[in-house]
Amino acid sequence: MITFVDAPAKARRTPGVIPLHGSEGFEGMRKAGALTAQALDILTEYVEPGVPTATIDKVAYEFARDHGAVPATIFYKGYRHSLCTSINHVVCHGIPDERPLRDGDIVNIDLTLVVDGWHGDSSRMYPVGEISRKAERLIEITYASLEAGIAAARPGNTTGDIGAAIQAIAEGERMSVVRDFVGHGLGKLFHDEPNIMHFGTPGSGVPLKPGMIFTIEPMINLGRPHVKILSDGWTAVTRDRTLSAQCEHSIGITETGCEIFTLSPGGLFNPMAVRAA
Repeated sequence: MITFVDAPAKARRTPGVIPLHGSEGFEGMRKAGALTAQALDILTEYVEPGVPTATIDKVAYEFARDHGAVPATIFYKGYRHSLCTSINHVVCHGIPDERPLRDGDIVNIDLTLVVDGWHGDSSRMYPVGEISRKAERLIEITYASLEAGIAAARPGNTTGDIGAAIQAIAEGERMSVVRDFVGHGLGKLFHDEPNIMHFGTPGSGVPLKPGMIFTIEPMINLGRPHVKILSDGWTAVTRDRTLSAQCEHSIGITETGCEIFTLSPGGLFNPMAVRAA
C-alpha cells in the first residue's frame, strides 16, 4: 500500500510512505543540485590520462569544503570517500584510489553534496582521452535512456512508465539494463521512497504526483545485465566484464512535468554532445 505524506512530517525512510515536497523543498534541492552540478563541471579538467581517481576525490572534497557543503558519502555506512569513480566494467560504487586513469578509459563520477540539509545527487560519464566507438555508443545510449526516463516523469504517469521508457531505449540497441541498483527518493534524506527501477511495465508502480523528488540513474551494460560485488563490499562490476555506463539527475515532479535540479551550468553533462558540438 502506498501512502503520500507532507515531507516535513517524515523524519526517516518508511517503506511505502512517499513524501511530497513544497516550495521549500524544491528551493533547497535547487541549491544542492546546482552546487553538485558545478562541482562535476569542475572535475572535467581533472579527468585525464595519468590522473589518479584519488586526486579527483580530493578536488571534490575541497570544493565542497570551500562552498559550505558536505559530501554525503563520507562515512556513509563506512564509506570513506567524497564520491564514487566507476571505470570501464565497474557498474557503480567504484572506490577512488591511486591508480592512474588510462587513455581510452570511461569513468562515471557519482557525487552527492549536502547543502543546508538537502541532498543534490548526480553522476555523469567522462571519457579519458580517445575512447573506442563502442564506448561512445554505450554512453550515447545511456544518456538517451535517461532522457527518455525524464520525459516520462510527469503527473499521471507512474514509476513503471519511467522504467519502461529507459528499458525500451537500451534494449532496442541490444544493450541491457542493470536490475540490481535503482534510483531513489531524496531530499533531506539521502535515500528515501520511492525506488525508481530502470525497467518495467507502462502503468505499473507508484503514481507520480507533484512534490515527489527522486533520482533517475540508469546503468546500461554493453553485455548482459548481471553484476557482482567485489570483496571490498562496494564495487559492483559486470559479470561478463563488458563496459558499463551510468548517468543520473535529481528531479522533482511539478504540476506539468518535472524540474531537473542537477543541470550542468557549463553544458557539460553529456560528454558525447560536448564532443559533437
